[in-house]
Amino acid sequence: MFEKILIANRGEIACRIIRTCRARGIATVAVHSEADAGARHVEMADEAVGIGPPPARDSYLMIDRILEACRRTGAEAVHPGYGFLSENALFAEALAAAGIVFIGPPVAAIRAMGDKIESKRLAEAAGVSTVPGHPDAVRSLGEALHVARAIGYPVMIKAAAGGGGKGMRIAHDEQELEEGLKRAQSEAASSFGDERVFLEKFVERPRHIEIQVLGDRHGNLVHLGERECSIQRRHQKVVEEAPSPFLDAATREAMGAQAVSLARTVGYHSAGTVEFIVDRDRNFYFLEMNTRLQVEHPVTELVTGRDLVWDMIRIAAGEPLGFTQEEVEFSGWAIEARVYAEDPARGFLPSSGRLVRYREPEGEGLRIDSGVFEGGEVSIYYDPMIAKLCAHGDTRDRAADRLAAGLDAFLLRGPAHNLTFLRAILDHPDFRAGRLSTDFIAETFGARFAGRQLPEPRLRMLAAAAALMTWREVARACRISGRLPGRDPEPERSWAVALGGRHFEARIAEDGTPATVELDGERFLFALDWHPGRMLAELETDGERLRIQVETVAEGFLLIHGGAELRALVRSHRAAELAARMPEKEMPDTSGLVIAPMPGLIVSVAVVPGQEVKAGQELLVLEAMKMENVLRAERDGVVREIHVRPADAVAADQLLVTLA
Repeated sequence: MFEKILIANRGEIACRIIRTCRARGIATVAVHSEADAGARHVEMADEAVGIGPPPARDSYLMIDRILEACRRTGAEAVHPGYGFLSENALFAEALAAAGIVFIGPPVAAIRAMGDKIESKRLAEAAGVSTVPGHPDAVRSLGEALHVARAIGYPVMIKAAAGGGGKGMRIAHDEQELEEGLKRAQSEAASSFGDERVFLEKFVERPRHIEIQVLGDRHGNLVHLGERECSIQRRHQKVVEEAPSPFLDAATREAMGAQAVSLARTVGYHSAGTVEFIVDRDRNFYFLEMNTRLQVEHPVTELVTGRDLVWDMIRIAAGEPLGFTQEEVEFSGWAIEARVYAEDPARGFLPSSGRLVRYREPEGEGLRIDSGVFEGGEVSIYYDPMIAKLCAHGDTRDRAADRLAAGLDAFLLRGPAHNLTFLRAILDHPDFRAGRLSTDFIAETFGARFAGRQLPEPRLRMLAAAAALMTWREVARACRISGRLPGRDPEPERSWAVALGGRHFEARIAEDGTPATVELDGERFLFALDWHPGRMLAELETDGERLRIQVETVAEGFLLIHGGAELRALVRSHRAAELAARMPEKEMPDTSGLVIAPMPGLIVSVAVVPGQEVKAGQELLVLEAMKMENVLRAERDGVVREIHVRPADAVAADQLLVTLA
């Protein structure tokens, strides 16, 4: 077995690999860019080596610098994680030439499966079902139009060397094909150094289901069941689970057999994933094979009890798999939610900045994989994923309930994030019923998410809790000062509560265990574990435990729970009466100002001064966090002024375009 392993990656996956190595007594080496010098994976590793400036192309993608780090530290093997060089055949070859073991599949398999066009040909040869499409890369718009007409719209544009949702677009007509082809080629060139794209038929309302395979160097190959990854946004997976709520036993067996057949055809060893799309009739079609560890591997680990990182290390060291297909056992259900630094209210644009508050949730059945800490930075240079929160339970509902409670208790302040969005997904009736497709997010929430409306009983419960919290704040102040100016020593018991567009009359009958609050004549009995200054409250009633995030604001609290962020205003009756007489403040119209949602690089400007534009029309493209983000007009107007040019670096909130 290896004595020292270098991890050629960063963030949560580097920390994940280090944890397994540490548990097995294997020393670890971290590599880092200048931006990551103080990162968590650097602190966790036994040794760390700097490999260059912040941009990945100047550090994490520099093969020679990683080889030099191996030589300096004496690392015998390299685990690439996912992304960066994990599927780079030249990297694996360079390691082999230097006498260093690549903890991954053989070079021939990486090369064959890394080219999406070639992998589809091999899949067909191995008897794997494939999506109808054009077998070669398209070189021009004219050729793409010809191919799309032959296949029939809608079509999927895919990067030949792609993965992770980069270089992918759906086109429903010729106009979308023209724009999508340009974007896909640009992203493919930027992400993979290969602008080739190809077209295939887009299966409408598909489910994305993948099979985890595992093989050793002795010819043993098994699959570890499936993962459903249908909850996606812009082809990026958001929520994943194992097993799939859709597959029956026959389909599961057939998909597993085809995945193993493909892996055997390319002489595969190590962990890998064969991805399929599945239509409503359970017909399935090969998408691609990822020759690496997947982001969503924890759900497979939770239902199988295996450590896939350790399996990869053992296989790379020449050990046999040690078990057969018949010995693979599954237990319960697991669901993973990817926590991103992004702003759902602004079309899910990536965010960055310092993690001012960061507290990971705890609870039965929860697992969290992260690579950050409170006070750390979410950088503009890398993927905006902060953490992966996973939950395991004996049933799908139990796993979903545990994950929902974990999301409610996940304290994250600083950059914008998607925690409330993830929470709303878990409570949606279609998700709970397993009625999923890759269109789920777009059809359910649209292009942006501005919060969720809570059911009336839950809203009333939060209003009662807000009144009790106010009582406790005032009672504490009375105990400290003895008397508040203008108030009696005994705090008021009756309050006017405004929450979620509703108004309630609340009276604190008793603050005990349980507490009793009367809300518009309805009595609430609950135990509230909270005191002033705490950001997390636990409320228990009728055997149900709720977790509520609490921030003190003027005249009340900001309550975060169940996918909703609600401002609870709790006033005395006199203060509420006076507030009702205050005129509404008009908000300034900022729809004509297009500002940068994050730091980045201007890729292109699509308009000129004086040009009339329609709402939703493309104005410019901003590249940030490895993705090209199209910024569009929020309303009809005329371009008054353009403040940037292509190739300009811009800061967050910088003014880009002004509309009249």
